[in-house]
Amino acid sequence: MAQLIVPNPALHSSWLEGTAESQGAHLDGAGAEDWSLEELKDPRVFARFVDALVKDALPETERKPGYVPCTYLWMVDGGTFVGSLAIRHELNHYLLNEGGHIGYSVRPSARRRGHAAKALADALPLARALGIERVLLTCDEDNAGSRGTIEKNGGQYEDTRNGKRRYWISTD
Repeated sequence: MAQLIVPNPALHSSWLEGTAESQGAHLDGAGAEDWSLEELKDPRVFARFVDALVKDALPETERKPGYVPCTYLWMVDGGTFVGSLAIRHELNHYLLNEGGHIGYSVRPSARRRGHAAKALADALPLARALGIERVLLTCDEDNAGSRGTIEKNGGQYEDTRNGKRRYWISTD
């Protein structure tokens, strides 16, 4: 079963393979919005990307307006990258209504194996260590897989806003 690790440039090839499986779809929790897959093929650019992911957890790191400090983690199973998870340290207006504290994605070939559920369970104590007593998670109204992952981890449904189901989980 996959473990959460700090992003590591040594997983370059596996990360590229996993990300390519998504065929350009947005990968929640990946932190790659400002990086093209083409440029990330260069190992030096990829190393800068990994460094930026790690530094984003620091409050003093400069970030785009509307972005909050975020701890990025990778799901790795037997040395293979299987997904990404992000713990957002605080909620702004957008995150409160649609994005939540934690976002994650699993590469298509690794789905339906429990990786997301385990990663979310493993992330809850990390969120608690960041001072987050209750985490907000969201998923699209029609995303039964993510809904199941959240509910399996104790998610309590609050409401739906803009097509996003909102759940709260205690980190106790």
